[in-house]
Amino acid sequence: MTNDKPPIWRDNRFWQIIAQFLALFLVAILVTILWSNLNRNLQQLGIKFGFDFLKQQASFDIGETPIVYQATDTYTRALWVGLINSLRVAIAGIFFTTIVGITAGIARLSDNWLVRNISLIYVEIFRNTPLLLQLLFWYFAVFLSFPNVDNKISLWGLINLSKNGIDLPWFHLSPEFSALLLGLIFYTGAFIAEIVRGGIQSVPKGQWEAARSLGLKPGLVMRLVVFPQALRVIIPPLTSQYLNLTKNSSLAIAIGYPDIYFVASTTFNQTGRAVEVMLLLMLTYLTLSLTISMIMNLLNRTVQIQER
Repeated sequence: MTNDKPPIWRDNRFWQIIAQFLALFLVAILVTILWSNLNRNLQQLGIKFGFDFLKQQASFDIGETPIVYQATDTYTRALWVGLINSLRVAIAGIFFTTIVGITAGIARLSDNWLVRNISLIYVEIFRNTPLLLQLLFWYFAVFLSFPNVDNKISLWGLINLSKNGIDLPWFHLSPEFSALLLGLIFYTGAFIAEIVRGGIQSVPKGQWEAARSLGLKPGLVMRLVVFPQALRVIIPPLTSQYLNLTKNSSLAIAIGYPDIYFVASTTFNQTGRAVEVMLLLMLTYLTLSLTISMIMNLLNRTVQIQER
């Protein structure tokens, strides 16, 4: 019996594996060269690479401390405070910007002329204005223009607005946190609105007509038939917007909100450990991004059509 199996070098999978190993080898060489140059440059400057400085006393205050922190604590503790502050903004921002984006995206397709055009104006203004400018607007033009605590603005007896921020029945939001959160929400929400609009329009018209033929009201058609199908198109680009929101939170330094980037910058200025601090920042944002991507990939799998 003749063996018709082709030689291994004619198999595309073989060359794909070889290419991957080659790419990995080249990356390893590049990392080795860069690491060697880094160590040599640090030695010439008389700087020893290491993270022992994290155990030293931070000696600086942080404006917002969700966990107990004092200036006598270590740099490690200070960085933890900054990380938690970043997580507060990222988690709250993702939650609220999803609501704003979905609402604006559906409103863009409304039969009501006023609702449709208000949504269009919102999207065009916030999507085409730099985020940094929006953050400065929320902070200086909005929150710092509020009256003092003695003359605070009360809404329904539950929400109090003043230069100190927003007072809710359960907690207090500083003006820095509020400005950063609102800026990220409305900026990212404008992009999500267009993603939602495109996803909804990708659903075949026959699905709309079939749902209407069953006597479903427009709201139920959207909620039960159209939007679940649109999620297959919406979720992949939505993931990118969540990642952008998390990384854009580093602009908090412009308005004085002590996120991880703000605290790391202060740590670098005091210790001079630029390389170590930058590596910690890169690792932090990489971990956050990979976590968001993993969660969104799992969600994406659940909304895909299952072949039978």
